[in-house]
Amino acid sequence: MPNKNDYKKMKTDELVVLSQQEDFSALEELIRKVQKDVFATLSYMLKSSENLYDLTQEVLLKLARNINNLHNPKCFQGWLNHIITNTYYDYLRKLKNKPPVISIEYSCPSQDSEINIEIPDKHSKPIEKCITNECERQVKKAIRGLPEVFRIAIVLREFQGLSYEEIASTTNSSIGTVKSRISRARMKLHEDLKNYT
Repeated sequence: MPNKNDYKKMKTDELVVLSQQEDFSALEELIRKVQKDVFATLSYMLKSSENLYDLTQEVLLKLARNINNLHNPKCFQGWLNHIITNTYYDYLRKLKNKPPVISIEYSCPSQDSEINIEIPDKHSKPIEKCITNECERQVKKAIRGLPEVFRIAIVLREFQGLSYEEIASTTNSSIGTVKSRISRARMKLHEDLKNYT
């Protein structure tokens, strides 16, 4: 059985094969390897970050439960993108059927609410970091402002690197429709972000 460092050096399809053979260390490494991409993809698909962690967890759980349903390990990324997209659409359907709720917050004045401890980062360059964070925030805001079909197409293309064919398959659309959506999304983003270029 490989040791922990061996798993880290393995390619994704090798980890998939071992995961399908009930090697839980391989499955753990596979999840560790993809979790940031899943999180990033969903962060651009969702209009707010409210349920981002829950949906990321849900995608990773579905990956673990259904890994044996993947017949070709080389198709893992496309298969994972289907899970991400379907989980996102399930979330939207639940949202439409969810009754509105009222949030009531209570805070006890006699207790300290929060303690913040700031530790300076010696490697941080505040101005560059601030500019980078602001740019990322504006890009995310612009992408979240796109109509849903444009948002999904552009995220799958630009952040997941899917081909037009893969996006068409994932979204049940024609290649022409996908190209049109991506083109229109890019034009809208270019317009929205022209002050930041």
